Amino acid sequence: MDLIVEGIKKAFFLILTLDAEVLGITLLSLKVSGLATLISLVIGISVGTVVALSRFPGRQLVVSLINTGMGLPPVVVGLFVTIFLWRNGPLGFLEILYTPTAIILAQAVIATPIVTGISLAAIQHLPANLRLQILALGATRLQMVWILVKEARLPLLAAVMAGFGGVISEVGASIMVGGNIKGYSRVLTTATVMETSRGNFDIAIALGIILLILSFFINAILTQIQQRERPR
Repeated sequence: MDLIVEGIKKAFFLILTLDAEVLGITLLSLKVSGLATLISLVIGISVGTVVALSRFPGRQLVVSLINTGMGLPPVVVGLFVTIFLWRNGPLGFLEILYTPTAIILAQAVIATPIVTGISLAAIQHLPANLRLQILALGATRLQMVWILVKEARLPLLAAVMAGFGGVISEVGASIMVGGNIKGYSRVLTTATVMETSRGNFDIAIALGIILLILSFFINAILTQIQQRERPR
């Protein structure tokens, strides 16, 4: 119990004193996970919408693969991204292994199926006749898709929260592809693991609390937007 109390004290001390290392780690975590989530939103909402509105042979298999991808183990993603980015791998020429860019790539791979699956479900559960009504009013197909996405914006906000939550808390892939290099590719989760392995439980608890506070505030903002726009 004393260890937890000390960790809480340490967390608030690091926050209030704006510790340079912790601030750098926190900002990098936000940058990496924010960009990964943004990439996953662009790809995931696009793919999810296309699959939801299309009928083609093998569609059931594609949906099954998307749903399976929602539970991708981060360490498996980390393994394959590492292999691809390895100096002898297909993308080795990019020379981005053990950099923040590699973490963004790995986290985007983790978040994209989550966003795709939720987007697919959100668009699919809109009223079946809505598409016909929109087209009957003279809208183009592109305008129809845009209107459908707007109609599904509330569950799509849930996709944003799920995607961001999945990557900001991810640790396995980030360590594997980022290398956990101090001052360069160390994020909150990997720093917490490192401090725990060193026996520095007070600092590990402090970093964990900062991660929880960060996640809470981001999700609180998104939840506020979601609830404010909820149909009455």
